[in-house]
Amino acid sequence: MLFNSFSFLLFLGVVVVLFFIIPHKYRWIWLLIASLYFYISWSWKLLPPLLLVISTLVAYFCGLGIKHADEDQGRKKLFLGIGCLINLGLLAVFKFADFAVEQLNSALNTSIPQPDLFLPVGLSFYIFMTVTYIVDVYRKDMEAEPHLGRFGLYVSYFPKIFAGPIERARTFLPQLREKIHFDQEKASMGFYLILLGLFKKVVIADRIAPFVDNVFSKPAYAPPIDIIIGIYFFAFQIYCDFSGYTDIARGAAKLMGFELMENFRRPYLSKSPSEFWAKRWHISLASWFRDYLYIPLGGSRAGVPRHYANLMIVFVISGLWHAGLGYGVNWTFMIWGALNGFYQWVSVGSSPLWKKIGNTVPFLKDNPVINIIRSLFTFHLILFSWIFFRVNSIEDGFNMLSNISKRAKLIPRLLKFYNFTPELLISFALIGILIIFEIIDERKSVWERLKTKPLAVRWAFHYVLIFSLIILGKWGVQQFIYMQF
Repeated sequence: MLFNSFSFLLFLGVVVVLFFIIPHKYRWIWLLIASLYFYISWSWKLLPPLLLVISTLVAYFCGLGIKHADEDQGRKKLFLGIGCLINLGLLAVFKFADFAVEQLNSALNTSIPQPDLFLPVGLSFYIFMTVTYIVDVYRKDMEAEPHLGRFGLYVSYFPKIFAGPIERARTFLPQLREKIHFDQEKASMGFYLILLGLFKKVVIADRIAPFVDNVFSKPAYAPPIDIIIGIYFFAFQIYCDFSGYTDIARGAAKLMGFELMENFRRPYLSKSPSEFWAKRWHISLASWFRDYLYIPLGGSRAGVPRHYANLMIVFVISGLWHAGLGYGVNWTFMIWGALNGFYQWVSVGSSPLWKKIGNTVPFLKDNPVINIIRSLFTFHLILFSWIFFRVNSIEDGFNMLSNISKRAKLIPRLLKFYNFTPELLISFALIGILIIFEIIDERKSVWERLKTKPLAVRWAFHYVLIFSLIILGKWGVQQFIYMQF
């Protein structure tokens, strides 16, 4: 059952209606049943729900073990180690076993049979949540949750189980204890977010996906104009696909009165790679790496060389996390991670210079033209790294770049005779509308603007989205990209 399906919308409606009918003390039971059904409906195989149960029980009992260890640091570390080892071990086995065997066979010229494990959907995301919970209890950032049912709901809550956001237990569990009443404003915003997320997914991302797939399946033979369009399209495909998922997840939760963390803040308007990763793109994962890897490694406090090393470690591990499965098992994600690590080095290293220039020439500090140039430059740095995120092999990536560079002089002429089909022109127009929407939203939230408008204007906006979904939507065509990770 995908978010971009009519069956999900029907399921969500039933869940929300019954949620407010059922007395508060039994609501967690209803949501837990609905969440488990939602997860199992994706695949009726036994293994995925079994792993979900194992991860949940391990985290729950290790959290209690840490709590009851009092000040016995040895026992607390033991439970911390057991919980993290089992959960991260499950992730490592199912995500990297085939990858590791393939690399071993390649390096040693052996023929060890691959285990052919499949990655259960959502595994990475709920493992990150259970590990976060164990570490937070160990650090005394929160109390261990005594209620197994509510803790199970935290891990399996259906809007976020497949692809996040990676919600922290210390922000989600307290919401389960509160008596929630129907809030019309929250419900309206939830409806708005769902419509917006569906627009991004089924109208934009799934419309341009076939063109992207076609280009990246044969990069050595694709015309250079196709390659250029395909690269730009993928940047917007992955953004609309993933941010669309998050919008729907947050909207579905808001209908029931729950708040999930914001995961995207108009990332392609970032003025530096540091801003892109720290504040705007996949915020829940970026903050996870910051709090549970970067800071424990010493962050920026351990001297300049260590600071730069820590930045690169975080991005290379992020690349490794993506490398296990997804668009083929290969090292392209490591290049993607290292590239973005290098971007962070440049951002951090040049930051004092930019501050000095801003202080010396105040006119340049908040100059709109300079900000546009910086945003465009940052976008193209990220765009370049997306090539290695999407290609099926390192060779394909360099073939694409070689193909473009060898025919660079011919591109203006090729553009003149290029067949811009109606489907392409519609795609360009939709991306343009999205960019305008994001620029407006950056200045002041579109939702905040709508709240001050007459009811007729708000409904007109919603109806535009609804009719766009009906007329232009590609329903149930593709699953969400990050469900593969």
